[in-house]
Amino acid sequence: MSKDIKKFLDFHREKGGTGKLFNFKFINYQKGFLELSGEFNDLSLNPDGSVQGGMMTSMLDDVTALLLIYESNGTLYPSSTDLHTLHHRPLFRGKVTAKAFLIKRGRNIATVRGELFSQDNKLITTLVHTVFLIDRENYT
Repeated sequence: MSKDIKKFLDFHREKGGTGKLFNFKFINYQKGFLELSGEFNDLSLNPDGSVQGGMMTSMLDDVTALLLIYESNGTLYPSSTDLHTLHHRPLFRGKVTAKAFLIKRGRNIATVRGELFSQDNKLITTLVHTVFLIDRENYT
């Protein structure tokens, strides 16, 4: 890791509900890009055994937000203003790869794309995430 992302993943796991659920592991980081592995367990499934679409959206919400948090070294917190999700095919219990790509970041607003891939590297879900950036250093 070029910077220590572990502290952000640990914080997310310890303080967040989905952080406990998705079991993120670091794969790769480059400026404007973050790749993590995650997993969907039985708690994330529909009655038919497929992963519930909202759970996939939630995972990509987390990964795209973590990219912005990491790049700001924890000084910014992204508050979602818009999530657009496209589900391309069903997904089933197990491990996945989640990627976040910075599209544009301004002073107060950022847009990030997220992509979720199955174990056999098929694109499952695409998310476009727009956020309001909260300055944590001056937030009261």
